Amino acid sequence: MLKLLALDRFTISLFVMVLLASFLPVSGHAAEVFATVTNIAIAILFFLHGAKLSRQAIVEGILHWRLHAVVFAMTFLIFPILGLMAKPVLVPLLGETMYWGFLFMCFLPSTVQSSIAFTSVAKGNVAAAVCSASFSNLIGMFITPVLVSIFIFGQSKHDYDPTRSILEIGLLLLLPFIAGQVLRPVVFPWMQKMPSIVKKFDQGTILMVVYGAFSGAVVAGLWHQVSLLTLLYLCIACSVLLTVIMLLSLYIPKWLGFNKADQITVFFCGSKKTLASGVPMAQILFAGQPLGMIVLPIMIFHQIQLMVCGIIANYWSKQHSENNDVKAK
Repeated sequence: MLKLLALDRFTISLFVMVLLASFLPVSGHAAEVFATVTNIAIAILFFLHGAKLSRQAIVEGILHWRLHAVVFAMTFLIFPILGLMAKPVLVPLLGETMYWGFLFMCFLPSTVQSSIAFTSVAKGNVAAAVCSASFSNLIGMFITPVLVSIFIFGQSKHDYDPTRSILEIGLLLLLPFIAGQVLRPVVFPWMQKMPSIVKKFDQGTILMVVYGAFSGAVVAGLWHQVSLLTLLYLCIACSVLLTVIMLLSLYIPKWLGFNKADQITVFFCGSKKTLASGVPMAQILFAGQPLGMIVLPIMIFHQIQLMVCGIIANYWSKQHSENNDVKAK
């Protein structure tokens, strides 16, 4: 049955994390410790990616401007347009406040660790994914508040200084990546002896982020503020949005003539929205607003995108292995 449903251990683990967070959420001091451990895991993941990639691959990834332009357009142009077009349908179903959250989600940058993780699992262009996802988050610190002030508030009501967030991203992601590059001559030979270690850190980090983020929302009383019918409408809206954006992310790079590895990178980087950066930004931009209602759409969308991308990434990985086996024969 699991095989027919295209479910594997990782996808099942994602469901388990959501259920665990719903019934046994981490909170208080334990949540702070867990967040620290999660950040350490993310730093180790980027250190391993830095050690894994050759200098030539990184340079090629940085210079691949056409790919980055497509991901940027998907993230900050097509997503917002779809969110704005959905307003006449979603406001009566979700209410104005939750629609704000849905639109805010469309304004957010792409994910970093999960985009890279899924690209790696699916055998895509990891170097380009690192550059594209990191650039998306950095530029999103400036673009997202502007879009929120224009299309949600109508005018800027909050001062937003992205300097601290940019520094935190640099310390958490870029610095370990550079350290991995510097130590690559020492670390990479060791990694070759254990080729599955990066994949395990990819998947383990995603599971930790899912559990920690969902726990925070549950502790804040999320399930006491939203009716089941509204939650159903929101799940349907997020699923429809993800379906549309994934189809566009799948076919646009094909129409533009990208190779298979780059198509995979655009698909995973261009179809995602970040939860890790989204919640802190929401706390700043929507001060005084019902934050639980604002962040619920990105919480739901994030879970759906991870589960769907987990299935697709593993399918493409198996397909890649089968193709290599055929070529070997």
